[in-house]
Amino acid sequence: MLVGRRAEQAALEQLLARAQGGDSGVLVVRGEAGIGKSALLQHMRETAVAMGFGVQDAAGVEAEAEFAFAGLHQLCAPFLARAAELPEPQQAALGVAFGLHEGAAPDRFLVGLAVLSLLAEAGPLLCVVDDAQWLDQASAQVLAFVARRVGAERVVMVFALRDPGATDVEAFSGLPELRLAGLGASDAQTLLATAVRAPLDDVVRDRIVAEARGNPLALLELPRGAPAVQFAGGFELPDVVSVPRRIEDGFRRRANSLPADARMLLVVAAAEPTGDAALLWRAAAELGIAREAAAPAEAAGLLEFDFRVRFRHPLVRSAVYRAATPTDRRRAHGALAAVTDQQVDPDRRAWHRAQAVVGTDEDAAAELERSAGRARARGGLAAAAAFLKRAAELTPRPAVRAERALEAAHAKHEAGAPEALELLTVAAAGPLDAVAQARLQLLNARIAFHGARGGEGPRMLLDAAKTLAPLDPALSRETYLDALDAAIVTGDRGPGGVRAVADAARAAPAPPESPRPVDLLLDGLVTTFTQGYAAGVPGLRRALDAFNRHERDDHAVNDGDDRRWLWLAGRTAMSVFDDQMVHALAARHVRLAREAGALATLPAALLVQSVMLVLSGDFSRAAEQTAIAAATRTVPVLHGQLILAAWRGRSDETTEIHATMVREAVGRGGRTEDFLAQYAMAVLHNGLGDYPAALVAATRAFESDELTHSNLAHSELIEAACRSGQPERATAALDQLSSRALASGTPWGLGLAARSRALVSTGPAAEEYYREAIEQLRNCRVATQLARTHLVYGEWLRRQGRRQGARQQLRTAHQLLSDMGAEAFAARAARELRATGEHPRSRSAQPSDALTAQELTIARLVSTGATSREVGAQLFLSPRTIEAHLRSIFRKLSITSRRQLRDLRLP
Repeated sequence: MLVGRRAEQAALEQLLARAQGGDSGVLVVRGEAGIGKSALLQHMRETAVAMGFGVQDAAGVEAEAEFAFAGLHQLCAPFLARAAELPEPQQAALGVAFGLHEGAAPDRFLVGLAVLSLLAEAGPLLCVVDDAQWLDQASAQVLAFVARRVGAERVVMVFALRDPGATDVEAFSGLPELRLAGLGASDAQTLLATAVRAPLDDVVRDRIVAEARGNPLALLELPRGAPAVQFAGGFELPDVVSVPRRIEDGFRRRANSLPADARMLLVVAAAEPTGDAALLWRAAAELGIAREAAAPAEAAGLLEFDFRVRFRHPLVRSAVYRAATPTDRRRAHGALAAVTDQQVDPDRRAWHRAQAVVGTDEDAAAELERSAGRARARGGLAAAAAFLKRAAELTPRPAVRAERALEAAHAKHEAGAPEALELLTVAAAGPLDAVAQARLQLLNARIAFHGARGGEGPRMLLDAAKTLAPLDPALSRETYLDALDAAIVTGDRGPGGVRAVADAARAAPAPPESPRPVDLLLDGLVTTFTQGYAAGVPGLRRALDAFNRHERDDHAVNDGDDRRWLWLAGRTAMSVFDDQMVHALAARHVRLAREAGALATLPAALLVQSVMLVLSGDFSRAAEQTAIAAATRTVPVLHGQLILAAWRGRSDETTEIHATMVREAVGRGGRTEDFLAQYAMAVLHNGLGDYPAALVAATRAFESDELTHSNLAHSELIEAACRSGQPERATAALDQLSSRALASGTPWGLGLAARSRALVSTGPAAEEYYREAIEQLRNCRVATQLARTHLVYGEWLRRQGRRQGARQQLRTAHQLLSDMGAEAFAARAARELRATGEHPRSRSAQPSDALTAQELTIARLVSTGATSREVGAQLFLSPRTIEAHLRSIFRKLSITSRRQLRDLRLP
């Protein structure tokens, strides 16, 4: 019976009603143990069934948190027969994740897209995930990804999270939440009356209600442990223990009152997370426990036996397991290991066996190591790390223990777990051979860099690279490049700065006879930062060409190591002003990451592509890329959102994102995030015409090695300084930009340099530079800079009193900027036009203006002939959601078919 949850019931019922009408819904229900989450979810199940929904359950189990995709398998098992209808990459990813067949480790994106498609086809569907705080990491990440991508699937996903959670539940942050508080006094009294049949005087009743603090399970359970005489004469519970702890203590007392065999049977059930009754009875027989031992436990209301074994509440399981003696826990795990089929479920057998060991056991440790290999192959890094950590603890020989601890540390770091440093301490106790010592040093450096993003990281990476040089030259060279990239990103110009790291990297081992693209990139960057930009450009171009050629090789595209460096290669293409190469590498990087479902690399690839799309004036596609990146929840995506908002001229939005980035940068010690924020603020203020503010921000941005490397800051600083009447402040940026443009020889670089020269020049020379800038920028894809060049040229002409020429340039600028959505710059052009005596024309409405950014992207893809399934795979949406968007697109464009969509000229 639900008491006092009318508002919460209504909220859940509304989710179901919307889904019944063709929508989807997601909700995270939070609250302390016993607060009523499970009862509320049961009400929702019953309501969903009455409304014609299918219902599928899954639940996190504390002991199951080490098994990759275990929770996801619970949810998807009934739908796996439909997996054959999925595209082959999704089938393969799902099959490997669930251990149905072998293959390369599946990425979470492909698994997530497969799950999304399966659930969509089963709609209308309610998915209930209870105790989500105990889901394994892989399942939590995939389910959270799916929750963020449900659209028109008629799927409702509800997650119940214990607050505070037993494990990290960051994956679910940002989803809609319903937080359950305790019941009010009147509702608490009503519920208490259902649990206590004996008469209660008002004082005792009020004391029980006060002690339970509105926790429904406490109101039902705490009185059960008190003698009846207390109801008449007094009732008191200690204040110092939390309500969930009191409930657990009550369950523990009830369990301890049972006969010995019944208590042991409860311990075995608590240690066996799958609830398999047949397995439990085999383990009980192994321990000599008869089936009759179950009767007292059932009579006590602690659990029930059927085909599945179910505890009355998760707190019963934890109370029983924690109350058991270490000896009893080991006996329970030993019995479970003995009766678990090694062929069917080798990993659970290995885990149970490991928990039964006292001291060390090489056979058990080796079995866990094999389990770790299988977990890694399925993409379960967190599970692999847990297996390896326990394997290290069980290993008797110090040298082998150190090796396993090092492997566990690597797995923990890859999985994002904080225990990596603790395991490195174990590994460092050794003994380790020279190669292992070097790998330990490298991992320590990577942890230091990713943890603080400060100057210490590049220096530690350099030390690791030097150590690796005689042991593993290829890895040494990659580590030198890691250090150089880290120095660029951190923006530290001290001992760990770019020049110092580049000088040190000159000592890198020689590349092989056939250098890899990564080798060419290292050499090109070292030359650039030690001998100067002009000297480095030829080598950088060779490296970029090699990446572009190499990525066309079908064998190479599957090489994750090569894909990893496309992030730096794309930024390097910006540094040589090669807009075509940036587009090519970024587009290929995104496509490869999508095809492989590369969760770790896709967001970074999308960021580079979205920045170039913004600079190219394609704001709608850039918005869609940042939206996809945001759905991944794997890296900060504020960078792309910030730059897009700034170029759009949206002051409030840019300022809000900027403030968030600065806060996060301070928390991580990352200077580049702040510099990038300053660049965006410079763009915003230049668009708004607030040139002093733009100058302050651009000057700060120009201090960043990352932004000077990518050439983003120069032109903003020069324009702000000149418009502020302080052209001398632009001298260093102008000199650097001009020399780089000359060395690169590209229209992008030469056009920006010519425009910048025009801004600091007067008379005929200025006009010549403006015309040169327009001519150059017409030959590249950086449409924003071409539009801004027309703008500043028109402004200059107006100030020269040449109204006719000014109107022509400003008219062109206004149209270009309005069409791309650069609202602040367009408004600036409009103000200038009005100053010439001409009223700016309103942009002519286009049919596609009614489409959202996502709808426009879908329309573009469908117009090329792509199917709904193919479009969904690219955008990480289900085919059903694509079809729903298409219906909206057709209605807005007043068309009825895909063929008509192909005939439209979409922007």
